[in-house]
Amino acid sequence: MRKKTLGIPALFLATMIWGTSFVVMKDTLDNIQPLLLLAIRFSMGSLIFAAVCVKKIKAIDGLYIKYGVLTGILLSSAYITQTLGLQLTTPGKNAFLTVVYCIIVPFLCWITGKKRPDRYNVSAAVICLVGIGLITLEGTLSVNIGDLLTLASGAIYSVHIIMVKRASARRPDMSLLTFIQFLTSAVICWCFSPVLGDINFSFPVKSWLSVIYLGIMATSLALFLQNYGQKHTSPSSAAIVLSFEAVFGAAFSLILGYDSFSAKVIAGFAFMFISVIISETRLSFLKRR
Repeated sequence: MRKKTLGIPALFLATMIWGTSFVVMKDTLDNIQPLLLLAIRFSMGSLIFAAVCVKKIKAIDGLYIKYGVLTGILLSSAYITQTLGLQLTTPGKNAFLTVVYCIIVPFLCWITGKKRPDRYNVSAAVICLVGIGLITLEGTLSVNIGDLLTLASGAIYSVHIIMVKRASARRPDMSLLTFIQFLTSAVICWCFSPVLGDINFSFPVKSWLSVIYLGIMATSLALFLQNYGQKHTSPSSAAIVLSFEAVFGAAFSLILGYDSFSAKVIAGFAFMFISVIISETRLSFLKRR
């Protein structure tokens, strides 16, 4: 009973940490090259999970490596695209546009598994498109490149979710898969980091503290809290809570002055939030048992 009671708070804490990470990342990118920041972040995450999985390392086989590397490539691609987008847009918009993966996943399941989306998925997709239009379209009906990159990251996240689901069916130990994912992502970011400029570690102490926060709190701890919370919470309740990542991201961005929301943008956020709730819960919380 106590574990079930702690499930929802654990999920809320994870979403709050992820919500703050958008603002922390935005501020830190002023002093650190994007891929260098991600390389350090994933390296820290892989080291932490290596310590957690030290007694399980011998269990790693070819399939663990195969799926870990594939999901790692997708994860790093999503993070890189999202981070580059964050440089060119606001943390609030970056947070909300990223959750487009919630809408894309059901349609990818249709393509890969022939599971046709229901009326809730279709309705959510339409509402989501309206929200995206309200958030991204400028006065001249142009779209910010940062918004496009963020939407691209959401699409990559959706493919990552499908691949993780397939991987977990073959190799169920998620801690080992996560370790290989983080390690693969770290290697990719270290290899491509020189493309965006020189690798320079002489940045302010404040930036180092931000990197440590992102590596320990927003990567390792938040993932642990998500896994724990989902284990002890119903899927519909977990989906509602996890969608608050975008809400917290926008709220912190507004409080700290990164965003100045117009009525149009706020309406767009509302439409996207509603679409996520519909897609993830099918409004089951409104139905009588």
